[in-house]
Amino acid sequence: MKGVTTHTVIAHVACEMGQGPGAAATAVVSEAAATAVVSKAAATAVITGMARAGGRMGGMAELDEQLRGDIQRSGYYPDLVADALNTSLAGEPLKSYLVHHEATFDHDELRRHVTVLALTPTRLIVGHTDEHGIDETTPVPFATASTEAVRLERVDSVVVTRVVSDPAKHEPGGRTAEVVITIGWGAVSRIDLEPATCGDPQCDADHGYTGTSSNDDLSVRVSEVADGAEVVGQALAFAAALSQATAARLR
Repeated sequence: MKGVTTHTVIAHVACEMGQGPGAAATAVVSEAAATAVVSKAAATAVITGMARAGGRMGGMAELDEQLRGDIQRSGYYPDLVADALNTSLAGEPLKSYLVHHEATFDHDELRRHVTVLALTPTRLIVGHTDEHGIDETTPVPFATASTEAVRLERVDSVVVTRVVSDPAKHEPGGRTAEVVITIGWGAVSRIDLEPATCGDPQCDADHGYTGTSSNDDLSVRVSEVADGAEVVGQALAFAAALSQATAARLR
């Protein structure tokens, strides 16, 4: 696709105890078990999503260090995640970023994945890393890390959905309970269809279908309950930086 560059890195991860990512995977299971013991709310937070975000504006070197630190603290194959991201950054300076680490339960297995959004002066970098278990074709667990580089001119929409409690008392810059950032650049579209009607409840004629089409390339959700108020604020800061960057391209 014109204007979009995709890189994919696949790494096979040894699962024996004490061997790099295998040990990390073991630590993840232990962490999930401990979380489940602590409280039901904590378990819900694991399912909903854990995040470390860095939607901050600052010096380029400082942001690079913050990004590396947040990737490292996520504990999710940090060398693989950073290696894949560096491929797409291609030496461009970093303006803002967001690291979102999420854990979900797939049947009786804990599955983790991390999304990294990085903003440069010319592009939006989207990185996503998943881990996969053993199956009939793969004798050892493995992880996939994909990055997509999108020119800022290609970003069609930045949708920021906020959820606030007691909105009558909300003040500018006040507490936000949940944020969903949806970014569209035309690579993926969602079409919702439903049977069309004429408004006559007695009419049984076939009027075809009606529907809507919308960009649905990427959606990231963070919440105060699952991720903390600071992370929600950082997600809003990244959304603001991306909106400013795309607006500047239109001037």
